[in-house]
Amino acid sequence: MQLNQFNYDLPKKLIADRPAYPRDNSKLLKVRKGNFEDSLIKCIPKYFSKNDLIIFNDTKVIKSRLIGYKSNRKFEVLLINNISSNEWKALVKPYKKVNVGDNLVFGDNLSGYVLSKENAGLVLLNLNCKIDHLSKLLDKYGSIPIPPYIQKMRNTDERDDVDYQSIFAKNEGSVASPTASLHFTESLLNELISNGVQISTITLHIGLGTFLPVKVENINDHIMHDEYGEISMNVINKINDTKSKNGRIISVGTSTMRILETAFLNKNNKEFKGNTNIFIKPGFKFNVVDILLTNFHLPKSTLLMLVCAFAGKDNIFRAYRYAIENEYRFYSYGDAMLLYRT
Repeated sequence: MQLNQFNYDLPKKLIADRPAYPRDNSKLLKVRKGNFEDSLIKCIPKYFSKNDLIIFNDTKVIKSRLIGYKSNRKFEVLLINNISSNEWKALVKPYKKVNVGDNLVFGDNLSGYVLSKENAGLVLLNLNCKIDHLSKLLDKYGSIPIPPYIQKMRNTDERDDVDYQSIFAKNEGSVASPTASLHFTESLLNELISNGVQISTITLHIGLGTFLPVKVENINDHIMHDEYGEISMNVINKINDTKSKNGRIISVGTSTMRILETAFLNKNNKEFKGNTNIFIKPGFKFNVVDILLTNFHLPKSTLLMLVCAFAGKDNIFRAYRYAIENEYRFYSYGDAMLLYRT
């Protein structure tokens, strides 16, 4: 399939630069068998039953956006992936102005030495700080890496420190939020539990594999980057038990879906700890997820391709047109869709 088949036009006014308050006041578009239903996230319990299992991603976004200096030149650095104790893959802007051997200073106790330059704006940085001490320094010098399209609208601020983390966030490692989880409040979660719906969490640290743009015309030529994830044996058993009782597996977010489908690719029923570079696109055979809660995704993105694989490309594009006509809010801080597998 060609990249242009996943393009659409979105009015800028529909790009959300702040989330709904409270979180569960976001609009929800239910999409099933070509039919659309307007709802709200806080009404979502009515769509699930006591035999269902809802799975969230418990990754926590790190303050991975840094401003560094070499002499008087300013660089923006986004830490992507921890390779070893001191070494990180990072995106650097302006990429053409940074050289191997440069030392970028982020603060009094934090700097990064450029070991190598890779493609797509990536460098390998050696930080003068081990991973055990990095969190405190990132809290001091770093900022939450809100998406570029929001940065074009406004600067990052302290509200993003809260808004861009889900209530499930506990395992540090992501450079982007599992945004479908942002819609949930403690009261909504308690309502689901009181209704007998089961709740579980997995971990997928979101990185380049999720948000790096597709730059090839034939999507089959796109190569996904590795992202690290974990699924416990307890969650594997809950999934199998739910399936045996004709319950449904609800994935909250595309990151949750990607790690779930990775773990069950070989149907080996084992806990999962490792990297995934799974690319879910039209033609993919799903083994786990029955229902997906997800936000509206960027044109030509791998996440848009994923939802087209899950709910049907024509169905998704009809739903997007409907959402635009009815002024749903798009992207990370926007509204959500409830999709049923076709």
